[in-house]
Amino acid sequence: VQLQASGGGLVRPGGSLRLSCTASGFKLDYYVIVWFRQVPGKGREGVSCIGSSDGNTNYADSVKGRFTIPRDNGKKTVYLQMNSLKPEDTAVYYCAAGRAPECYGGRWDSMIGRDYWGQGTLVTVSS
Repeated sequence: VQLQASGGGLVRPGGSLRLSCTASGFKLDYYVIVWFRQVPGKGREGVSCIGSSDGNTNYADSVKGRFTIPRDNGKKTVYLQMNSLKPEDTAVYYCAAGRAPECYGGRWDSMIGRDYWGQGTLVTVSS
């Protein structure tokens, strides 16, 4: 049972990047997927969430209108499409899967209840 996060790299401000979170050993369909990010010296923050059955999504205010979180259950993959990237988006990005909490409500960005975690992929936004 594993989650694999990939797709990070160096990109210029204003550019785009797509991260992938791929599951092996379990059906991704049944899980809420959350992308988190972390910079050195700070806690991990929720970036975006997509629900298991209803497809509800949620986003941190700092990324609304720039990031989207499509999922492809056939490929057992959830993506984080990041557009109009800013230097403050620089961080290690992690994906996590859990049955709850769902993406609606005030707990969508909680790390509690996330059963599986990817290993993290570094995104650097710099000119």
